[in-house]
Amino acid sequence: MNRKDQIMRRQQELLTAARNEQRNLTEEEQAEFDNLQRELEALPDDSSSAGAQTSGQRDMGAGMDGKSTETPAQAAQRAVAQERQRIADITALCRNFGLSPDDFISRGYDMDRTRQEILEQLQRTGAPVSARVTVDEQDKFREAASDGLMLRAGVTVERPAEGSTQFRGMSLRDLAIECAARTGEDTLTYLRMDASDLYSHLCRQFYNPTAAFPAILDSTIRKSIVQLYNQVPTTFQVWTTKGSLSDFKESPDHEYVIGGLGDFEEVPENGEIKADLPHTEKLPSRKLKTYGKQFSMTRQAFINDDIGFLTRVPGLYATKAKMTIDKQVYSLLYKNEKVWDGKPLFDASHANLIGNGTKPSQVSIQQIILQMQKQKDPFGDAIYVTPRWIIVPVGYEFDLAVILHSAQVTGSANNDINPLYNYPLNVVQTPVLNALAGEKAAPWFMAADPMSARSIQVDYLNGQETPIVRRMEAPGVLGFTWDIYTDWGIAVRDFRGIAKNPGAVIE
Repeated sequence: MNRKDQIMRRQQELLTAARNEQRNLTEEEQAEFDNLQRELEALPDDSSSAGAQTSGQRDMGAGMDGKSTETPAQAAQRAVAQERQRIADITALCRNFGLSPDDFISRGYDMDRTRQEILEQLQRTGAPVSARVTVDEQDKFREAASDGLMLRAGVTVERPAEGSTQFRGMSLRDLAIECAARTGEDTLTYLRMDASDLYSHLCRQFYNPTAAFPAILDSTIRKSIVQLYNQVPTTFQVWTTKGSLSDFKESPDHEYVIGGLGDFEEVPENGEIKADLPHTEKLPSRKLKTYGKQFSMTRQAFINDDIGFLTRVPGLYATKAKMTIDKQVYSLLYKNEKVWDGKPLFDASHANLIGNGTKPSQVSIQQIILQMQKQKDPFGDAIYVTPRWIIVPVGYEFDLAVILHSAQVTGSANNDINPLYNYPLNVVQTPVLNALAGEKAAPWFMAADPMSARSIQVDYLNGQETPIVRRMEAPGVLGFTWDIYTDWGIAVRDFRGIAKNPGAVIE
């Protein structure tokens, strides 16, 4: 074997290793390949190696004169592109027969060998060896690529899809080329494009429902929204109830309309059970509204490979959606507008406006607890209200820790027992009340366990709490565009489950 044969064999070994591992040449391998190519070009022409050139170098882009017409980088790219095309073709063929392509790919089979193996299996069994298909290979690829983008952006993924780590280091450009290769497109066309041209080409695919690249972006955005939405430190969800409505019509609340039942009466021997007719009362209605925003992944973000955009920007909008609900709930409490009976939510006639305006103390907390426990239902019967949460602005957390967890009354000379010691009250502290009050008195509230008496409810369309994302065509916008929206409604279910102290100015 002459030197030319040795050089070309080594180059082929480098390309084959990269092909079998489904990757590009490493920096060290590329440097070795380039050095070998320079040495090969410097060698004198030797007709004895023509046969070797025909089977080896010509496969890597050699011309009729035996000299390479490609740069080493182009040769490597072409080899990798051919390998990706092989994988895409084998995957598509195996999918038609319900077979896994993994064995054929790992063994280095070409399409002819793969077809032969499949035909032999059919001849032996009359059907594919395993016709069980759990997840489409394309779906597996999209899930792995999406999780890889999440990992690259620094977002924690509890159970990353199999193969996601190999996409962790991919740029958006490389991922777009990988998507093209797996669908059988000519990747050399993509490789020759600069980032701007590739972006324009991808935009034309954006509304194709079968296109992999935008589908991967969609999946990544949805996952980041769900994760970041659940991490928003709002407090409304702690003490409000969650409901579900199926449409946007104004829906009367029928849960509490029946009541006023007569007491059970003694039935004497041979006596008659008396008939009773329940009474009804009109209660508040509930209604959903739609809230949303639109955002775009700009051309600059793609060219700059701003992978954080896919998680950071959608996550900010998801965060804002939840914070908007938080603000609306506490604004409803603070503004104290009229409810279904024409009276303010907190009113003397509702027996839930308690105190002349003080900060939380042992006395004021006991006063509001006792008043809530005296509430009656709409028909005059006693109800069993269980106070569960004390809702305060920022500034009272440490005072409440002393009030609720001290065995003796603070400042008492007689070591009086504190009746609130370990009382089952949970503290909910929110800065939204501070912002709403400004320099004025900041009110605080007490809410009951909803099993005893409801107060505020947040309804969602069909129970869908997290925001929904969809691709949207926006005229004049140079970028990938999405709508993010969600449907919710906030309603007062009953004034008996919440009470207010007007509070004091917080210094």
